[in-house]
Amino acid sequence: MTDQEIIHPSVTVYSTLAATAARWPERAFLNTLPETANIYGIAAREWRYRETMEEVDRLIALYRSAGYRAGGRVMLLLENRPYFFLHWFALNALGLSVVPVNPDLQSTELEFIAGHAKPVLGITIPSRVPDLEIAGHASGAPFPVMTFDDSPPPFASTVVAPGDLPPLMREAAMLYTSGTTGTPKGCVLSNLYFIAAGHWYANAGGYCTLNLEGEGLITPLPTFHMNAMAYSLMAMITVGGCLTALDRFHPKTWWKSVRESRATGLHYLGVMPAILMSAPPSSADRDHCVRFGFGAGIDATLHAPFEERFGFPLVEAWAMTETGAGAVIAANLEPRKRGTNCLGRPRGDIELRVVNENGNEALPGEPGELLVRHAGADPRYGFFTEYYKNREATEEAWEGGWFHTGDIVRRDGDGDIFFVDRRKNVIRRSGENISVVEVESVLCRFPGVLTVAVAPVPDDIRGDEVFACIVLDGEHTEVQARAIADWCLERIAYYKVPGYIAFVDEVPLTATQKIQRGELKHLALRLLAAPRTVDLRSIKKRRGS
Repeated sequence: MTDQEIIHPSVTVYSTLAATAARWPERAFLNTLPETANIYGIAAREWRYRETMEEVDRLIALYRSAGYRAGGRVMLLLENRPYFFLHWFALNALGLSVVPVNPDLQSTELEFIAGHAKPVLGITIPSRVPDLEIAGHASGAPFPVMTFDDSPPPFASTVVAPGDLPPLMREAAMLYTSGTTGTPKGCVLSNLYFIAAGHWYANAGGYCTLNLEGEGLITPLPTFHMNAMAYSLMAMITVGGCLTALDRFHPKTWWKSVRESRATGLHYLGVMPAILMSAPPSSADRDHCVRFGFGAGIDATLHAPFEERFGFPLVEAWAMTETGAGAVIAANLEPRKRGTNCLGRPRGDIELRVVNENGNEALPGEPGELLVRHAGADPRYGFFTEYYKNREATEEAWEGGWFHTGDIVRRDGDGDIFFVDRRKNVIRRSGENISVVEVESVLCRFPGVLTVAVAPVPDDIRGDEVFACIVLDGEHTEVQARAIADWCLERIAYYKVPGYIAFVDEVPLTATQKIQRGELKHLALRLLAAPRTVDLRSIKKRRGS
């Protein structure tokens, strides 16, 4: 049977959890290891499904008594703490949606999200309460803010409950994703989106087969991304498994955490295997329970050596926040063609095209843009619902009945898909998508900046780094470059701040005064070692580091 036939219209994220808890009440569900607990100042513990439901039901009663109802949105800035999930489940039960917030975001970014999503409540850690309150007032749409262990304030919004949509199709979350425009897009994600992601993972098979005997996944990836929130979490709920969410990736203690978690699978990004392979070989390299890793972006030259050293396959996969489980490509079956950036071939529930610049089907081996849709009656099944308040962008993305990913791939004669390049105008740094237009718009507001153009340059550890070419009315000094970077650090997430600033006389423009992105990439590479280029990577640190 297909997912469309077995998922009932009344099913939600909360009811899915409740069903699993009723089946396996004493199984471990959420696991916080001592290292993560110490960093967060919370208790190290496992939450069993029964305990989870008891706490979630307690939160539901508090929200209900305070008047919270379907149709509202709640901002969650809770890092990777277990209370991120507990509050989401409780709010989901009442029909509210959550807006997960990257804790690295700063004033300008928080203000935008607050004004765009118009939340009825913010939930955060004590140190970030002022930040959300200031963002709400600055956006013109203030909202109350509480910590994760407070009782909710009275509901005072006039939000309208969702119409006749069945619970399955109602908004469960809105995630913000960087694209080619200056401001992030709010991806509206339904209950179906999350439940379908769990179903996809539970039934993927091959090297990433999950059973019903008590699986465990460990992830250092952030819960405000779809990977951890949809795939890791929902997969474990679907099969009655346990999720270990670390605060982030700690290379020196990674394998210790993997062993302590007893995880049978792990999630990774390309930067992680590269760092782990740089450590000296150890007799404990295979001292773990891991059967597979699931992720994307591994250095092709490290794929086979990593697997041979640590003893399990790394399943390379492709998906986007927008596509969810509606269109996933994963190399979970042989031949995986390791060392070639192979993503595998599409299975029966996905249709795809690879088209060249003329819109025609690309020949085998020819690079082209990847277009995808779900097979069957509903081509948008499992995808995001829409870009919030941006119908034009939604329709543009679905032009011709296909979702236009913007990612460049090629297909060989066997039908396997190979990743070639990231989407236009987006920098991929340590797993984060960074809009060059967004960074440019911030830099342009610095006093004395006449023109700015941002491009990616390669970085051995992070994949890409942010490189800014700046035409400045003022002194072209290292001190000035650092002043610009410090100014940016107060306004945008640290990872978006330029790792390099090059003072130039002009940037490459078209006849219509648009930036020549292709030429800019070449210019940035040439300027890496230029005298007027300032290396600022050492000051790019997350808040509190």
